Amino acid sequence: MSTDTGTTLRVSRLINADPVTVWKAWTEADHLKQWSCPESATVAAAEVDLSVGGKYRLRMRGAEGKAHTAVGTYREITPPRRLVYTWDWEEEDSRVGETLVTVEFTDLGGTTEVVLTHELFPNTEAKAAHEQGWTSCLNRLEQLFAGVG
Repeated sequence: MSTDTGTTLRVSRLINADPVTVWKAWTEADHLKQWSCPESATVAAAEVDLSVGGKYRLRMRGAEGKAHTAVGTYREITPPRRLVYTWDWEEEDSRVGETLVTVEFTDLGGTTEVVLTHELFPNTEAKAAHEQGWTSCLNRLEQLFAGVG
């Protein structure tokens, strides 16, 4: 499910795992490599310094072979409930300027509701492109835990 609010994007998904497990999938490099890119891409490398002020870097490779590298800094870390970090792209032709991602993990007793809010896009086109990407990433995350439970 997604909500359109101008240049702020909100996407939510129910994941068939407890919040601690989903938190680890979102914050540990080895787990991020399994799902944190659109369905037509792969994560070639993931680096995570999970501390306030720490940086992350996700290098994705699209089906066409082009690299897309998401980078940012962690602003708030409240395991396993809330994660806030900045987001932009390393590649000059993909940059949107520093945006902000907030991910909330709610325990629903055996499943976790993940609500992602991505804000501060410079325009609706950048927001729409990221909505497609996040929706596809969350599809992968959901599929990762589809058989668990």
